[in-house]
Amino acid sequence: MSEIHNQPCPFCEESKATLREEEVEIPYFGRVFVFSMECKGCGARNSDVEPAEKKEPCRFTLEVNSEDDLNIRIVKSGDATVKIPRIITMEPGPAANGYVTNVEGLLEKVKTAIQTSVENDEDDDMKTKAKNLLKKISKALVGREPIKIIIEDPTGHSAIISDKAQKSKM
Repeated sequence: MSEIHNQPCPFCEESKATLREEEVEIPYFGRVFVFSMECKGCGARNSDVEPAEKKEPCRFTLEVNSEDDLNIRIVKSGDATVKIPRIITMEPGPAANGYVTNVEGLLEKVKTAIQTSVENDEDDDMKTKAKNLLKKISKALVGREPIKIIIEDPTGHSAIISDKAQKSKM
């Protein structure tokens, strides 16, 4: 790991930030560079992960139809699109993060995204539609509603780690 001390902090502009870079191997993901910044002046922290290797674009599809499927591991890069047909499509953007979770964790993220998107919406039709989507997700979280999860990643750094998942090229 390499460190550089006493660098200008992008938040408070004091020269009290420590920058770190480390190359690590992450299972199912490959080699990555982990960059982090921590400021002793204002306490700001920031981190980012960048793949060290190029991979082929990939698409994973998973049919979730039992409570056991909620434990299937998902690795999503910051460049991947997550689709749950007839529920949501989550596109990557400048602030998108990669993460490692399971199907249950992904569905909880989707619930939160839907709840947040209609929180201040005045449109009654949108609120009704959101309630119906949330009911579907709640049923899926107890294994009573089959759903399909699709992850498309142009960088090839995402995966659904299960024999049930189908991998294909994009």
